[in-house]
Amino acid sequence: MLTWSDMLGVRGMVTRKEVAAMAGVSEATVSRVFNGVGPMKEATKQKVLEAAAALNYHPNAIAQNFARRRSGNIGVVLPYVPKVHIFTTYYFAEVLSGIGEQARTSGYDMLLMFRAPGEGSDYSGFFRSHKVDGCVILGATDTPQERAELRKLHEFGYPYCLVNQHYPGEAFQLVDADHVQGSYEAVQHMISQGKRSIAFLNGSPEYSNSGDRWLGYKRAMQEAGLLAPETNMPDQMPQGMYYEGNYSRKSGLRAAQTIGPYLKEGKVDGIFASNDRMAIGLIQGLREQGLQPGTDYSIIGYDDSEAARVTDPPLTTVAVPFFDMGRMAAKLVLERLQQEAVGVKLKHAGQRGEWGQKPTMLETQLIIRQSV
Repeated sequence: MLTWSDMLGVRGMVTRKEVAAMAGVSEATVSRVFNGVGPMKEATKQKVLEAAAALNYHPNAIAQNFARRRSGNIGVVLPYVPKVHIFTTYYFAEVLSGIGEQARTSGYDMLLMFRAPGEGSDYSGFFRSHKVDGCVILGATDTPQERAELRKLHEFGYPYCLVNQHYPGEAFQLVDADHVQGSYEAVQHMISQGKRSIAFLNGSPEYSNSGDRWLGYKRAMQEAGLLAPETNMPDQMPQGMYYEGNYSRKSGLRAAQTIGPYLKEGKVDGIFASNDRMAIGLIQGLREQGLQPGTDYSIIGYDDSEAARVTDPPLTTVAVPFFDMGRMAAKLVLERLQQEAVGVKLKHAGQRGEWGQKPTMLETQLIIRQSV
């Protein structure tokens, strides 16, 4: 007499009907067990699972997702900037790797969605069209339109998470790093090495991490009794200067034209740049003026990218756990999806609950090399 396993070997793929027959239940019950739909007695559930294990039954993933009204995708929203290769950018590469690792281990696919500069955000549209079950948002900016779209996501209860961007006064789900402390420790280290006139090359104020690094810079300068600049007019300030770039290497090159003369006149003896790309561009531009990092001036970057380790001299910088930030953001989104599957209801955006929780804040670390 053939056993169920013998029959499987002879006839190939096991069907839901065969699992139902072995467990003594209906096909609809088997479907509800594997799709997590509706109430179910534990004893019935166990009978179905035991029958499925004995028959080596694997439900069709596409059919499961359809039954659950799920896509099986976790979306990642990225900024699209023409002529900028974001996948070669350390920040995006690391965060995406972290998201992908968590999605893979959780049985999800990652769907990349690009948004052009100035293009309106319709995050909730991704969910309404069932393209994604949850999404992680990178490169968000603090504008009224962006805040309005994020409020919709939050109020509708969609599983989402922001990375490296926070909004004062909002209860958005996010993962960030302590950039205030990171920049504070960087500037404090430069001061401890005898530097007193420290220029600050920052990124765009639309990004919260730019504001955080600015706060850390000012705090370190003020604690040392040094007057931090409040404008980008260096002649008005006895110590330090402020220059705004856009986190690109080219903006670092441009900044060199402004900062170089002040280095030569002795009005600046150190520079703190908000990311390694700007720091490296700045080093290149200053080298063209005959100024050598680590000798004629001190410089600290931010991110601890691969490039920071191979500059000449190696760049002192602040390490940010971008991979862990991406992984944690995906984990929070997927945990929210699991809660939904077992009937946990979202609270309103104005309330603090499982989904309007305290932001996840990861630590940074100062990496000391030879550029200071």
